[in-house]
Amino acid sequence: MMDYELWELPNGIRVVHRQVSNTKIAHCALMLDIGSRDEGTLQQGIAHFWEHMAFKGTQRRKAFHIINRLESLGGELNAYTTKEKICFYAAVLDNHLDKAVDLLTDITFNSIFPDVQINKERQVILEEMSMYADSPEDAIQDQLDTLVFNGHQLGNNILGTQESVKSFHQTDFLDFVSENLDTERMVFSSVGNYSLKKLKRIVEKNLLQIDRISSQRERVLVNGYKPLEAIEKRDISQAHVGIGCRAFDIYSDQKIPFFVLNNILGGNAMNSRLNLSLRENHGMVYNIESNFQAFTDTGLFSIFYATEPANLDRSLQLVQKEIKKLMEKELGSKQLQTAKNQIKGQLAMSEENNQNFMLMMAKSILDHGKIEGLEAVFDKVDRVTRTQLRRLANECLDFDQMSILKYLPSIPA
Repeated sequence: MMDYELWELPNGIRVVHRQVSNTKIAHCALMLDIGSRDEGTLQQGIAHFWEHMAFKGTQRRKAFHIINRLESLGGELNAYTTKEKICFYAAVLDNHLDKAVDLLTDITFNSIFPDVQINKERQVILEEMSMYADSPEDAIQDQLDTLVFNGHQLGNNILGTQESVKSFHQTDFLDFVSENLDTERMVFSSVGNYSLKKLKRIVEKNLLQIDRISSQRERVLVNGYKPLEAIEKRDISQAHVGIGCRAFDIYSDQKIPFFVLNNILGGNAMNSRLNLSLRENHGMVYNIESNFQAFTDTGLFSIFYATEPANLDRSLQLVQKEIKKLMEKELGSKQLQTAKNQIKGQLAMSEENNQNFMLMMAKSILDHGKIEGLEAVFDKVDRVTRTQLRRLANECLDFDQMSILKYLPSIPA
């Protein structure tokens, strides 16, 4: 059993807490089940822009006071936006937990989106967009989404477009918040060396004052998929490659087996098959990885790497070769056990980071209403079979069903 406490406030906000020892740091967050996929056609980028604007003024605080509130205590205040979530989170010495909860509540529910600050932050986000555009490693990951989820909000860049970012005003933020904010789709998460009684007192002091808020928003389900290819010339010296296709959603019983399969093929360990082939054996890449990201109604499998343009065709052949091996031949018993041990070790190590664990709890409660303990996840990993992995490789890794995006140097070497 996972050692955590979960309860629901009268307004629908759920609160989850895990007490840990040997730390003086309190990690806490408010996570909202709102992301870039919830934006309308004219709203692209507004969820991420909202994340920025939450720090720029509330009914009680100006921007400087928000930024300085925890930083002056040696703490941290931060936020992020994904396709399906917005999260505001903080880390402070645990004797300042009350200040962190008060501030997170304030920026989540009381932002006023002043036009003067919108105009300033608009320029910051445009610079952020330029920064990502100048980094082909980042840009290709965002742009591959547009191929795999062509015509759907999941394919839109989280940052939006220059045109959309330039168009937003105060009323646009207020409308987006009103359309999407729902206290039943919100979780306050906490990890630290303090009692449930202490946390309840602080949370109820701040969050009980929030009225129940409901939203009628319904997410647009993913559309049909067909593989697409695109080539873009850029002012770069290497060829950059992104390969991807649809995969399993967060509720699929194939999620864990496919996670194992992905880790074998191109996970973040140096002994992944793609790394051994393209880097260690052929010296064609500095880094290559495959990823599996699950959403509420679909998933994304992707491979990314960069290589010399002269090696582009050969590198694609090598990627295909490693995939075909998984499709044609089952793993040996020892190989499978090694893969399982590796996954379990990675999961256990990630749980030791209190901030990551706090954020994982919030997302798990939003998506599943519960948190699975490590032993339950380990059991699912242990039940993965060689036959199952080979079947998944044939079902999901057909190269003919992959979308491929290539960035090529505009001026040949």
